[in-house]
Amino acid sequence: MQKAKLVVLGSINADHILNVTEFPRPGETVTGQRYKVAFGGKGANQAVAAGRSGADIAFIACVGEDDIGDRIRQQLSADKIKTAAVEAVEAQTTGVALIFVNQDGENVIGISAGANACVTPDYLARYRSLVENADILLMQLESPLETIMAAAGIARQSGTQVILNPAPAQKLPDDLLALLDVITPNETEAEYLTGIAVKSDDDARRAAAVLHDKGIQTVIITLGSRGVWLSHDNHGELIPAFRVKAVDTIAAGDTFNGAMCTALLEGADIQSALRFAHAAAAIAVTREGAQPSVPWRGEIDAFLSQQE
Repeated sequence: MQKAKLVVLGSINADHILNVTEFPRPGETVTGQRYKVAFGGKGANQAVAAGRSGADIAFIACVGEDDIGDRIRQQLSADKIKTAAVEAVEAQTTGVALIFVNQDGENVIGISAGANACVTPDYLARYRSLVENADILLMQLESPLETIMAAAGIARQSGTQVILNPAPAQKLPDDLLALLDVITPNETEAEYLTGIAVKSDDDARRAAAVLHDKGIQTVIITLGSRGVWLSHDNHGELIPAFRVKAVDTIAAGDTFNGAMCTALLEGADIQSALRFAHAAAAIAVTREGAQPSVPWRGEIDAFLSQQE
């Protein structure tokens, strides 16, 4: 039997991370330590989570014509992702995040979109058939909004389910929301979209109702260590997360989204898919970094077998 297909459209970044005692002031040079380059970007993180958890996945994205772009594409292939639609763009750099982390764990970040800005509607048009032939399209908000709108429109015409993780937080037009089947905001993103501060289950219920009124069938509001509020078929419920000792929450939400798509493609009901996604995210928060923290399928299955 042919596996159901996932397409992720999104961003790729190289994260340059330097730990410093204090942030430098204007004109000041400080000496840092533990410099590292990690592969990130919300689109790539979610694609890696889906690939490692077992999905048949293709990724639509751009890298720069540089060494790090080549290395990222090789790594994506190793993570079981089809990369034919991940092109290197001439005279562009791969997206970059420059991150200083101080001794209190606070960070300041500067981002250059670089090649991510080249994921235009025209670029998407070259890979239109990937969206048309997919069962699920997963997107975030680090790509140009007009491309996200165009992809959602193609998916709707083709009967491809559209899942949007609306991060980073921003307001979105109603005509985009009307094209979505599933939306997965956290509390902050839900407030941006609905005007309702999500502090309780009742707040989550009210925020979900606003999003249903915009035409979205399934609303999944992620609530950190508490779990998620699932609102679906006129019914809302809390699906609790697994309790683990968190080391680093970077990419936990991305891991959740990618793994959830894998489970849905395998025919799981929504509650079971969320439990699978919770397991993947629980493993990720016990490890440092973005993509290095994302678990493989065997690890997720083993974790779940221990929860019975």
